[in-house]
Amino acid sequence: MWSILLNSNTQWVMVSTMILGVASGLIGCFAYWKRQSLMSDALAHASLPGVIIAFLIFREKNLFILIIGAAISALIGAFFIQWIRSSTRITEDTAMGMILSIFYGLGIMLLTVANRSAGGNQSGLDSFIYGQAASMVRSDVMTMLILALLVIFVVFAGLKEWKIYLFDPEFAKGQGLSLKGMDTLYTAVLVTTIVIGIQAVGVILMAALLIIPPVSSNYWTNSFKTMLLLSAFFGGMAGIGGTIISAFGSGWPTGPFIVIIASGLFVISLVFGKEKGILINYLYFKKDRKRMTYEKKDGILQSRGAK
Repeated sequence: MWSILLNSNTQWVMVSTMILGVASGLIGCFAYWKRQSLMSDALAHASLPGVIIAFLIFREKNLFILIIGAAISALIGAFFIQWIRSSTRITEDTAMGMILSIFYGLGIMLLTVANRSAGGNQSGLDSFIYGQAASMVRSDVMTMLILALLVIFVVFAGLKEWKIYLFDPEFAKGQGLSLKGMDTLYTAVLVTTIVIGIQAVGVILMAALLIIPPVSSNYWTNSFKTMLLLSAFFGGMAGIGGTIISAFGSGWPTGPFIVIIASGLFVISLVFGKEKGILINYLYFKKDRKRMTYEKKDGILQSRGAK
């Protein structure tokens, strides 16, 4: 049992999924406050055709090449979402749903073509649907680590600008901050986070890693900075826990277990979160009810004493 965890490849994968979880937790907070959680799901699914096309062109499963293909495909998906929203009466969430379905359907079709081609069925491209971190080699891990650390650096290097951009766009514009530039940077870091995680978590479940940790952290604090740190912590713990569980099984996909751990942390936050948790709210409710009962009794006694 412990020999699996002491294996150097398992440790490298564990570190990469942890860093991926941290980056996803941070960027997920941005998507949460921009009310674009569905955007991460749409772009994750939109990245699948790019992965398959990159493989069909270069005929090798090089993660860096596949990530570039995924990024191009996801950016095209983001462009179409913005174009549909600005050029038609279709709402943004409907546009996201359309792009999600169309691009994912195209990806599955291309995956069928790739698997029927020479050597395609041995390529392991199916792992990009549900995630299979154990199949990553050292070069894949290093690619994920470098890009995830770059995303984390971008978040903390411009934390002040990000806060203004998210919570007061008009003030940000008055301070000379380019909203279009920040939108572009936000889309870039979101796409980067998605494409580096699709092999470990998969295109279907990558959105969960961007959505669940921020929602969980919101039950513990009202501070944006603390929310970022907690979300990064929850994402990192989900990455570690999911990787450990999947390492014990033969061919177990990593993504579902990462999401299960993240969901478990959400349930704990939902119940015990000190700001908005169910238990805390219940205790506050009982305390207020008790105080109101005492105040009512005191008022009755005072009124009788006055008589």
